[in-house]
Amino acid sequence: MTWVTRTALAAGLVFLYAPIVVLIVYSFNASPLVTVWGGFSTRWYGALMSDAPLIAAAWVSLKVAILASLLATILGTLAALVLERQGRFRGRALFTGLVVGPIVMPEVMIGLSLLLMFIGIGLDRGLLTIVIAHTTFCTGFVAVVVGARLRGLDRSLEEAAADLGATPARVLMTVTLPLLAPALTAGALLAFTLSLDDLVIASFVSGPGSTTLPMRLYSQVRLGVNPEINAASTLLVGLVSAAVLLASWLTTRRGQA
Repeated sequence: MTWVTRTALAAGLVFLYAPIVVLIVYSFNASPLVTVWGGFSTRWYGALMSDAPLIAAAWVSLKVAILASLLATILGTLAALVLERQGRFRGRALFTGLVVGPIVMPEVMIGLSLLLMFIGIGLDRGLLTIVIAHTTFCTGFVAVVVGARLRGLDRSLEEAAADLGATPARVLMTVTLPLLAPALTAGALLAFTLSLDDLVIASFVSGPGSTTLPMRLYSQVRLGVNPEINAASTLLVGLVSAAVLLASWLTTRRGQA
């Protein structure tokens, strides 16, 4: 790397992460003014505990993220198995496009189309519709992660189990899925992170009593930023970063296996 590429890389990293660092630093600001440093304090983290609407939104986000990641992992794994183990079949290209389409599709389009579908079938918006929307959005990411692992598996292990008399279902449960465990965990953590961070899609499909944490933070920021929002955002950044690091570690471990 030349000094030009190093400088460009450093400038890009500063541009991306400097605002996050500033947010984290000012979440420990004792002053109620977000632009004036008043000394180190954790008072705003304590204030979060008495903010009932924010705590309620956090619980909604956690419930949605857990349910959506679980469903997305199941559906994404099944989709990956079909794509990687069934060979060529009629409609394969269409099925592939339906699975990975939400990855490249704008979130506004996903949210609007799901909103129109829910209205069309008469389904009231709430926690269920957010879970369905996030599952739809996250399934493709899980399918990509699990599919990459499936392409690297040694098929002779599955064939040996079949030769010894194991049924296809038993081969799947006792051989394939244990070998896929790191990818399944990484995909679930990735889906959890994507669901927890989502704002656009949830804004379209949410209803009364189903406000997520990003939606709550965004509504408060429109009225003005305060250190309590910085504290809540810092906790969210920490949770997401931990999930991403764990998923990356599992993916690296998968590649070395």
